[in-house]
Amino acid sequence: MAAEVKAQASSSSGQRSFTEVLRTVFGPVGQLILFIVGSALALSLVVVLLALLQIGARPDILTRALTILPQVIIDGLVRGFLFASIALGYTMVYGVLEFINFAHGEIFMVGGVVGAAVSLFLASSGLLAGMPGLLFVILVIAVGMVVSGALAVTVERVAYRPLRGAPRLVPLISAIGVSLVLQDLMRLMMTNTPLGFNARFNTPDFGPPIRLFEMNLGARPVPVILPPKALIFIVASVLMLIALNYLVNATRLGKAIRATAQDMPTASLMGINVNQIVALTFLIGGALGGAAGALFGLNVGTVNPYMGFIPGLKAFTAAVLGGIGNITGAMVGGVVLGFLEAFVASYLSLFTNGAFSGAAYADIAAFSILILILIFRPSGLLGEATTQKV
Repeated sequence: MAAEVKAQASSSSGQRSFTEVLRTVFGPVGQLILFIVGSALALSLVVVLLALLQIGARPDILTRALTILPQVIIDGLVRGFLFASIALGYTMVYGVLEFINFAHGEIFMVGGVVGAAVSLFLASSGLLAGMPGLLFVILVIAVGMVVSGALAVTVERVAYRPLRGAPRLVPLISAIGVSLVLQDLMRLMMTNTPLGFNARFNTPDFGPPIRLFEMNLGARPVPVILPPKALIFIVASVLMLIALNYLVNATRLGKAIRATAQDMPTASLMGINVNQIVALTFLIGGALGGAAGALFGLNVGTVNPYMGFIPGLKAFTAAVLGGIGNITGAMVGGVVLGFLEAFVASYLSLFTNGAFSGAAYADIAAFSILILILIFRPSGLLGEATTQKV
């Protein structure tokens, strides 16, 4: 009887533990969905209000604005998941070392170039034409993650670890130097190989775009489509968030990473190999950046040595927007920033009657948001204000 009670207690404890793991791993997905819906609704309301303000002078503006609205939301979601997937690497490193790895954009770029090299090899060997799309995606992501992860660990060991005890400005300058070195090394390699400066990302046939529905507000119906590559990007980004949350919050390695992030000297005294944990953190962050680079190349179709600079800065903006050091915040910040950019790019020209090009001012909107966040809410949307003891 006693053994039975003990077994029941153990089972109940295990069930509670499993439930807690599910809540920890999938709870952030719920937060992300709430922010996606909330951001889309809020920005859509702004669009409608701006259209109503101009409807007297331009009677068709509301119809035009609503016709393109679903496609703008989809484009914003894809753009947002790009920023979010890169921002995960920023926030992983910052969470442990409180250090902004400005070379992470180049780690992302290397993942894209490696993916392009894999696709070129498959195409030249005749294997690409008959390869299933899912297998191709898994292959280029896996190779990009391995190479970018190994590169991130090497960079940490060579350029950052010797400076760990130095003032924070010193490793920051080192990170900028690493960024420039990686750009030029990759340019040298690409221009002296069959890849070329603008390397084409060869892909198998993923099929026609997914036709979601049609908007019938105008004279003719306008289809709302989702390209298969964009769908792959979104699904892969969500899976990366779930996997990273599980790793950080439900494994022994994750507990060691959180302990190192909270108090590195104490974690070292408790038997945690701090150098190993930091290297693993760079490995995970670099692998995530490599996966994002491969997915980006897959989605866009071409890669070059300088493609990581602007997306890297925007991903940093996304990480700050969501709360630097917060994994879910990185995803939320990326999605919100992607929506804002997509709405500016699509509607600025419409509401100014062509006086301003929205695509040209999308970057200005992104970095204006960064300035406003740093002024009014430095901790970000999901971050917590912290104090530093002196």
